[in-house]
Amino acid sequence: MEIFTAFGLSAGSGLNAYIPLLVVALLARFTDTITLNPPWDALTSWVVIALLILLTAIEFFADKIPGINHANDLIQTFIRPTAGAIVFVASSSKIAQIHPVLALCAGLIIAGGVHAVKTTLVRPAVTVATAGAGHPAASFLEDVVATVVSVLAILVPVIVGGILIIGVVLLVRRFASSKAS
Repeated sequence: MEIFTAFGLSAGSGLNAYIPLLVVALLARFTDTITLNPPWDALTSWVVIALLILLTAIEFFADKIPGINHANDLIQTFIRPTAGAIVFVASSSKIAQIHPVLALCAGLIIAGGVHAVKTTLVRPAVTVATAGAGHPAASFLEDVVATVVSVLAILVPVIVGGILIIGVVLLVRRFASSKAS
């Protein structure tokens, strides 16, 4: 089940870098639902939690302001995959069969892929459909999805695994049908 947790947290990082990190930090600090091995247990320190709260707030508001949201997405192109790599390896550290470098790469690819779809397909479609006015709502929805997926990935990882599998199948079908056209 930890592998579904890792994939779900990394996918959430592709939408918002700091929400999955904050969810992991808070749940690891205050509950027994997730335990972080060293060095990843540093996420549970009060300094790191305070920093994650601050960064979450900055990203939350920056992504709602037209114009600034595009600069934020450009900056986040490097941060979101990195956050995805961190939460993947931190949450899968008990799985002995996964080498830490492979786990970092998997998290990087998953979060980077989600971020790429968001910035190259979803946000441009929102811009065209709403003349940019829909970005705050789209951003808020992304934050909600990142939060829900992160919490579900830890509490009910099999649901996230199913959602991820269905999402991949739908993307492959869409890609295959667009190539056939």
